[in-house]
Amino acid sequence: MKFGFVLPYGDARTAAEYAYQAELTGWDAFFVWEPVWGIDAWVTLTAAAMRTSRIRLGTMLSPLSRMRPWKLASETATLDNLSAGRVILSVGLGALDTGFEQFGEVTNRKKRAELLDEGLDILIGLWKGQPFNYLGKHYKIKETDFYPPPSPVQQPRIPIWVVGAWPFEISMQRALHFDGLLPIAMDRQTHKIQEMTPSLLRQIVDYCAEHRPEGSVYDVIWEGQTPGGDISKATEIVSLWENAGATWWNEAMWGIDDPAIVLERIQQGPPRIR
Repeated sequence: MKFGFVLPYGDARTAAEYAYQAELTGWDAFFVWEPVWGIDAWVTLTAAAMRTSRIRLGTMLSPLSRMRPWKLASETATLDNLSAGRVILSVGLGALDTGFEQFGEVTNRKKRAELLDEGLDILIGLWKGQPFNYLGKHYKIKETDFYPPPSPVQQPRIPIWVVGAWPFEISMQRALHFDGLLPIAMDRQTHKIQEMTPSLLRQIVDYCAEHRPEGSVYDVIWEGQTPGGDISKATEIVSLWENAGATWWNEAMWGIDDPAIVLERIQQGPPRIR
């Protein structure tokens, strides 16, 4: 199992220092969230890249349905080159309560899913280089010959983790086409998010194994909080999810805005199972 740390809040300078500390203390990745309006994720991750050399860097997550996919393709490819191939891109529909309605973003779930699918097609196509043309329902792109960025260092592409809503077949199949699953449990009738349990995650992992090519590498990511000062308790928490099939644990301290508390948790290190 690998271990990421999700920065709950902080400017680019703070993120750079905390990413440096996370690298020193053994975390495998450092993530920031990407708001509709707020501190820019890719500027922040660039600052983190300049202070680090090993730790992976990414978003948790990028709401691609409201973004220009060619801009995201430029940002990710540029950062992957700057960081010598350390970017992870996490995508999903995004949470509506983060400013979608206030800024006039699309809120219809079906349309956002269509935009997400087309955006993923465009990302991969542009990363491969020119010539690239695309004709979709929402996006139309013609090949260009003016200063395209270099392709990402990572091949065949930057790893993409995708939200998969269980037990919805279309959502799960979308996630299975890429490199990692960010699972959520959702009620079929109300579309409200339900509690995830290790036993339910095991069902989801088994479904993924059944529907992925045999022997293919596929990450399953789960997040939560562990007490950094209590290794025994932290190990107990993480073991439940690792035994259920999770390959990444992301330490997520959402709602904690005290930088001293966040830094202390980073410096305590990941809850590695010994």
